[in-house]
Parts: sequence; C-alpha cells; structure tokens
Amino acid sequence: MPHPRTHLQPGPTVPAAYDPDWREWSDAWTRHIPVLTGRTDLTVAVAPGAGGGAPACFYPDARRIEVDATHIGVPDVANPRRAGHKKLVPTAYGLLVHEAAHAAHSQWTAPPGTPPVVAAVADLLEESRAENRQRGRRRGDRRWLRHTVTTLLHAADAPVDDAWHAGHLAGLLLARVDARIITAKDIKGVRAAVTTVLGRKRLLQLRDVWRQVHLTDDTDADQMVDLAWQWCRILGIDPHQQPHPPVPDAGVFTGILAQALADYLAHTAGLTPAEYRDQQIRARHSAPATWTRRDPTDAERAAARTLAARLQRARTHQPEPATRPSPVPPGRLRTRHAITAQAQIAAGAMPTATPWQRRRQVPPPKPTLHLGVIVDASFSMHPWAAPMSSAGWILAHAARSNQAVTATIAFGSDVTLLVPPRQHPTHVLELAADGGSTAFTNAVKLADQLLQLRQPGRLRMLAVVSDGDLPDINPAQRLITTLHRTGCPVLWLRPTDLDGHTFADTTTLLVADPVQAIGHIADAATTALERA
Repeated sequence: MPHPRTHLQPGPTVPAAYDPDWREWSDAWTRHIPVLTGRTDLTVAVAPGAGGGAPACFYPDARRIEVDATHIGVPDVANPRRAGHKKLVPTAYGLLVHEAAHAAHSQWTAPPGTPPVVAAVADLLEESRAENRQRGRRRGDRRWLRHTVTTLLHAADAPVDDAWHAGHLAGLLLARVDARIITAKDIKGVRAAVTTVLGRKRLLQLRDVWRQVHLTDDTDADQMVDLAWQWCRILGIDPHQQPHPPVPDAGVFTGILAQALADYLAHTAGLTPAEYRDQQIRARHSAPATWTRRDPTDAERAAARTLAARLQRARTHQPEPATRPSPVPPGRLRTRHAITAQAQIAAGAMPTATPWQRRRQVPPPKPTLHLGVIVDASFSMHPWAAPMSSAGWILAHAARSNQAVTATIAFGSDVTLLVPPRQHPTHVLELAADGGSTAFTNAVKLADQLLQLRQPGRLRMLAVVSDGDLPDINPAQRLITTLHRTGCPVLWLRPTDLDGHTFADTTTLLVADPVQAIGHIADAATTALERA
C-alpha cells in the first residue's frame, strides 16, 4: 500500500486532474492550509482520484497537497468555507491535517545512496513523528488525526508473521501511542501480536528508536537515517543484502499479525471480527450507489404536506396555564407598563406598552425535532429504489416544513450524506440501488454525530427506509437499542414484498407505496414522537 505522502521524492510534473465540481473545496482548503501549517506557499487540490493512488499526498517540490474526494463523498455534503464542515467529513479533514503535518514538519530528505529499505523505514518512522509534532503545535488536531489512522492502514501492512512486518505494524500503530494520537487500549491486541513475533526485548528496542525519532528535529536527515539503520539492525535486516522491503505473495494474509490488524479495524468500525471480514468480502463485490435528482411530484408534495400537518400536531397535548401581556383589561395591572403607556399617549405616539397581564390556557411549546433519515442503497432494494427514495424525501421535507433539523443519509458499501442539517431537501434523490449494505452502522453513527440523537432533553427520531437485509445485524441492533433507551424512537419503513429483518426497539411499518401509505406513516411517526 503506498503511503499517503511522497515527501522524500520529487513531486509529479502533472497535478491531479482538475475537477470543477470540487473547486470550492480546493479553494477553501487552500485558504485554510496556512492555519494548519504556518505556510502561505501551499495549494490544496481536492478531486476524485487525487493523492497519487493514496488517500492523500504531499508533494514538496510542487508545494501541493492532494486529497482524494472519495473520502468526502459529494461536493455539496457540506460548505467547506464554514468551520463546522470538518465534523461532516472528519476522515477527509483528518487527511488534510495529516498532510499538513508533513508540509510543516517533514523538512528532510534521505541522502543520495540511502538503501531503499532504510529509506522505507525512515518514511515509516516519519509518519508518527510528523503527527506528534502537529499535535504538539496544535493540540486540537489530534481528534482529526485519529480519524485517519484506519484510512492509512491496509491488510498488506501485516500479511505474514515475520520481523519486518511486525516492525512495520509497530511503527504504524504502537509508535502513534507514544505520539499520543491513539491510546494503548486501542491497539492492545496489536501489541500482543507484535510482541509474540518479535519478543519483548526487540520491541522495547524498537520503541526506544521511535521515541528518539519523536525528538528529532524537522530538518535532521542524518539522524532520521541513522535511526532507520538501527531499526534494521534490531530486526536482523541487512540493507546491503536485502535492498528492498520484502513483498509477500499477493493475497497471502495469514497469521497473528494479520488477525490482530483485522481485529483492530473491526473494533474501530464497531463490528466483531467475523462481521468485519464479511463486510470486506461484500464490499469487494459491490459498487457504490449512484443518484439522480428530480423535482417532487404533486402527489409527493401533497403527501409531505399531510405528514407535516400531523407532525405539527404531534406535540400538542393538553393546554397549559400561562401568562400573556395585554394592552386592555381584564387582568393584573402592571404599574410600570401603565406609566409607559400614559407617557406614550401624552407624547402623541401610538401606545405599544401592555399594562395588563392576564392568565390564559396556551399549548405547551413544541421543541425542535431532530430527524435523521437513512435510505438503503443496497442491491436488494433495487426493485423498490423509486418508492423508497420518495419515502425518504417525504419524511425529510415534512419535518423540515416544521422547522425541524434534518439530515438525509444513504448507505450501501459506503455512507453518503445527501442532505446535511439545515439544508432544505428541494429535490427527490432517486437511488440506483446496486451497492452492498455494509455501511448501515456507519450511517447511524453519522446521523448521531450530526443530530446528537443520543442526547437527552431534545426531540429526536431516526427514520430508516430499508428492507433490513444487513450483514451486520448484531451491531445494528445494539445501536438501535441504544437510541431507543436514550429516548430516540426509530421508525423503520420496509417494502411489503421483500424479505428482510425486523429489528427490535423499532416501530416497523410495511409500505407498498409511500404516497398512498402516508396516513399509516403519519400514524407511526406521531405515535413514536408522542411516546418519546
């Protein structure tokens, strides 16, 4: 796997392909990069396929950072000129911070004649060194760097149980613990596997090396190369006899190192190891969802108005006593306001003061609804792509008409934020359901992050449009149960004639046509809200 930087190599003569759809991101991040680096001579290019085959890359000769737009999704997922956008694309922003760390601190180049295997070790050690320096200079960047760690990992980082790959995994993960990017608890299993392969003594020697690396000056190439030579000697590698890093047979990923890495990646994704392996298999054999936009039909608009009216009444229970100011009696006289009214009349002005206060019955205030709408874009939903897309728009539009805060998210093999919070869902987003279904839990986590669905004290609801045919039933159920127990109801709309799974702690409604079934949807939604 190529590292997401090439700061020890000359930059490319041809920059990443320009994409006008991503110009706003490129311009916004170019304006922002001096904040992260302290440099004013850098440009940032965001485009699909940027990064030189890696998630992101820094080209020092060209003074350019590239970020693959795949890790953002679609250009309108957020406004990159606003500070809050980074919360919507934490992995992509973390990649930007990672490359900023190299731009600010990777100011050395391996001398000519350095054996490739030594240069590769120096590159490896530079990863945690640059991040450690970035965190020390800007402590708040740690949260974003944590988001990038799993993006920078691949099964090929630990394919077989030998000293080289054990050291490689230690340099990628264990060194980041001492850099205070991740925690020791995060990689407990990885540490055990590396210790088994290398032994405790050699691991402690490697740790001493990377700790010295973290103290090395940004421009000290000699020290970095010397420490890389020490690393090779500890692992028993002779750079003269083995000039290049060992490359295992393609597809051979066996042993305790590979298992420990898979377990770590599964843990960060909220999955069991078995579920993670199944997810990876499905992802390799599926394609991401594609979308088209269209105007809503008159029937869909009418359905949304009907649902909006029902949601408007959902929080109106019994009238409650309250006080209201009034310009005329009856009521209790408020002396100060009466004097103000007399003064206004004497001055020949229209009186605006309200000297009387009366008690009356008023409806209780309606809290703002925070609604997450998650739409399934997996292949099993293909026959129902059009009606389920319609259902997603009706729910989001009806809630937004009530000044609710909504977010619409699609999941397949990946997660796509279709309509971010506080953006009006003006168009129906019709899905071409031909992807996997592995990203449901990530979609729920994104909805929670955007809308704080687990936070008590606010009116919340999650609406899911899916057949429930998911590979990760157990973690999905755990997330749903957690939402339910914190007072966030989950409304699940399922096609009538598709097999699937019914989750506990949900209000599940079988739907043939969302427009025709809007009355049933309104009943289920208002009941769920009134019980919240």
